[in-house]
Amino acid sequence: MPVKIRLARHGRKRNAYYYIVVADGRAPRDGKYIERIGDYNPNTNPATINLNFEKALSWLEKGAQPTDTARAILSYEGVLYKKHLLGGVKKGAFDEATAEEKFKAWKQEKLAKIQAKRDKLAKSFEEANKKRLEEEAKVNELRAQNIAKKNSELVAKLEAEQKAKEEAEAQTESETTDETKDENKKDEKAE
Repeated sequence: MPVKIRLARHGRKRNAYYYIVVADGRAPRDGKYIERIGDYNPNTNPATINLNFEKALSWLEKGAQPTDTARAILSYEGVLYKKHLLGGVKKGAFDEATAEEKFKAWKQEKLAKIQAKRDKLAKSFEEANKKRLEEEAKVNELRAQNIAKKNSELVAKLEAEQKAKEEAEAQTESETTDETKDENKKDEKAE
C-alpha cells in the first residue's frame, strides 16, 4: 500500500476539524500516522487551511497519493501546481526562475480572489445588519405610534371624565346655592 495524504477527523459532533496527515494506506482514518503536515477547519467562512507547503510538496515528490479531499486542499493551496511546474523544470521546458515567477503570479491571483470573497462576505454581512436595523427601527416606530395613540386615548378619556366630574360638581354646587337662596328668601319673608 502506498503512503496516503489524507484527513484525520478531530473535534466534536457537528463541529469537526481535520488534521492533514501522511499515513500508511492500511492505517485507520483517525489512527497512527507518519507525519502531520497541516490542519483544515471547514467551520469558518472561508475555510481555514494551515499547511506546511514544503513538507506536502516533498511527500508528493516521494510518491504519496492524496485522497480526493486532500487533493482538493493541496490544489487550493497550490502544492499540485508547484509540483507540476517542477516537473516542467526537470523535463527542461523552462528554467526554475520562470517556474517561480509563474507560481508567484498564480499565488497573487489566488490571494486576490480570496480577499475579494472575504470583502464580499463582509459587505453582505454589513448590508444584512443595516437592513435588519432599519426594519427594527420601523417596528419600534410603529410601537411608539401605537403607544402614543393609546396614551392619547387614555388622556382624552381621563379629561372627559374629569370634565364630567367638574360639570357634576358645578351642577351640584349651583343646586346647593339655589337651595340656599330659596331658604334665604323664605327666611326673609318670614321675618
